[in-house]
Amino acid sequence: MVRGYGGTVEFVVENYGDSELARRFGVTRYPAIFVDDVLVAKPKDFGFYGKGEGAGDGRYTPWKSAASHELFQTDVKRALDAVLAGRKQEARATAPEAAETAPPPLPAFSLVDLQGRPLAGDDLKGRVVLVEFWATWCPPCRGTLSWLGELQKRYGDRLAVLAIAVESDEKDVRKVADEMMKLDVRWAIGTPETARAFGDVSAVPTLHLFDAQGRGVASFLGAPPSLHTDAEAKLRQVLP
Repeated sequence: MVRGYGGTVEFVVENYGDSELARRFGVTRYPAIFVDDVLVAKPKDFGFYGKGEGAGDGRYTPWKSAASHELFQTDVKRALDAVLAGRKQEARATAPEAAETAPPPLPAFSLVDLQGRPLAGDDLKGRVVLVEFWATWCPPCRGTLSWLGELQKRYGDRLAVLAIAVESDEKDVRKVADEMMKLDVRWAIGTPETARAFGDVSAVPTLHLFDAQGRGVASFLGAPPSLHTDAEAKLRQVLP
């Protein structure tokens, strides 16, 4: 495929765990396919699932089938053509799992926050809700959490911000929360059941936005450069 572009496209292989691009998008397994900084395919698309996620069908499974190969090549070529033509936003929008997707309604869930207070979906009725899934080992998550704290301060009681940690030891979660406790958000540690209730977590940070009626508005995967601008634009549309 690369040869077909006459030298305008370069194929680069990065070692697992050694990719700055993968870290930026919160991709912690392999394989992951990028065109420039557009995430085209993630491990789940090829049928590779992390611990506790459970198996299922990926976009390109079974990988041995000719149909899966053809679909994968079509998706990569579409992204390449869009990026080369200067239409990167179009490439992101048409990716199999674009940075922004529409989530299902706010699910029923029940947790206890780091201060020992019950935290449940029913408690959030009537408020716009931002739910951030993050991890202590994810550097981009720190910047996103700080930004979410600023949103909570700016919009007050009209907005509820939940910071739910995954794949992280409790002591490390509490350390981060203590360092950032000035942020007026609700801190909690997620369970596998909680993650599944929100549609699983395949990248961190993962941000879900729900309106005051609990309807899913948008989901943002990873931390692309436009995350804060795009998410806040959606937020302003639904704030009362």
